[in-house]
Amino acid sequence: MNAEVPVLNDNQDVQSIIIGKIRDLINFKNLEPNDKLPSERMLSDKFMVSRSVVRGAIQKLEFYGLLKSIPQSGTFVANIGATAMNGMIDDILRLEDPEFKSLVETRILLELKTVKLASLRRSKEDLEDIKKALDAYEEKALSGKDSVQEDLLFHLAIAKACGNSTMNAFMLAITPQIIIDFGKYHVCDKNQSVIAIKEHQAIYEAIKIQDPTMARQKMKDHFNLLYQYCYNIK
Repeated sequence: MNAEVPVLNDNQDVQSIIIGKIRDLINFKNLEPNDKLPSERMLSDKFMVSRSVVRGAIQKLEFYGLLKSIPQSGTFVANIGATAMNGMIDDILRLEDPEFKSLVETRILLELKTVKLASLRRSKEDLEDIKKALDAYEEKALSGKDSVQEDLLFHLAIAKACGNSTMNAFMLAITPQIIIDFGKYHVCDKNQSVIAIKEHQAIYEAIKIQDPTMARQKMKDHFNLLYQYCYNIK
C-alpha cells in the first residue's frame, strides 16, 4: 500500500491565521458577494507566507461555500452576507483544534462501522494491503520502535477497504491530530504495542473470512484500553 500518514505541521497553524486575515480583508474592503479577492500572489506577498498556504486557506473557505474560484478569472466572495460569513469563519477556526477525547470517540465510532463494511466488501488487493500494514506494524512493535504511524496505517487500510469514500476521508482527516496526541498524552507504551499485534491479527482474520460480526467485536476489543484511557483524562 502506498498510502502515507499525513502529519500536521506549522503550516496548518499558519493556514488558520491566513483564514482569519482573509476574513479581515473582506471586512476592511467591504467586499460584497461576487466581489473579487486579490490574486494568490498578491495575498502571499501581503501576508508574507507561501502561495501554497494561501491556496490551502482559500480551498478550505471554498469547501465551506464562503469563496468560489473561477478558472482564469480569480477568487470571489460567495453569495453570503458579511455577518453570516464572519460567524461561519469563526466556527471553522474553532474546529481547527479538536480535543483528544472527541477525536477518540469519533475514531471508535467510525472504525466499528468501517471494519464491518471492510469484512463484507474487501477485495483481494485490499486484503493484501491490510496484511502489509499489519506486518509493518508487527516489525516495528517487536523491535521496540515507535509504531504509532504503522498502527494507524493498518487502520487506514481497513477504512480504504470499506468501500465508502466519505468514511475513508473522515479517517484521513482525523489521523494527523491523533498521531500528535498519541505522543503528547503517551497513550501507548511498548508493552501495549506488542499486545496489539495479536489484536490486529484477530481483526485481519475476521476481515479475511468476511465475518462482519466478528470483525466488529475484535475491533471493539482492540479499542477497550484506548476508550478507558480517553475517559480517564481530566
